[in-house]
Amino acid sequence: MKKTFSLTAENKTPERHIEAVKNEIRKYIKRENNKKLPLGVDYWRFVCAFGKGTESPKPIDFKDIMKNVDAAAADSCESFYLEIISTEGIRSKKE
Repeated sequence: MKKTFSLTAENKTPERHIEAVKNEIRKYIKRENNKKLPLGVDYWRFVCAFGKGTESPKPIDFKDIMKNVDAAAADSCESFYLEIISTEGIRSKKE
């Protein structure tokens, strides 16, 4: 997913629109996690990048996606760019 999300909508309050954006992100992640894994792959790993407004996107951890969305909303940004790329993940064995 490579998408620019708007944080303003004419027909919704800002809080409801932000929740709708978060829901769309969660639905995408769930859809990607439900895809069949290729042989030899343990899980889907997500590589993420985030940029507020006109900033260039910076790499972020997967777990920090919603924190960055909330921060963009708190900073009154009109939009933000989110990139989530699913890649193959292989767990390393513990010694």
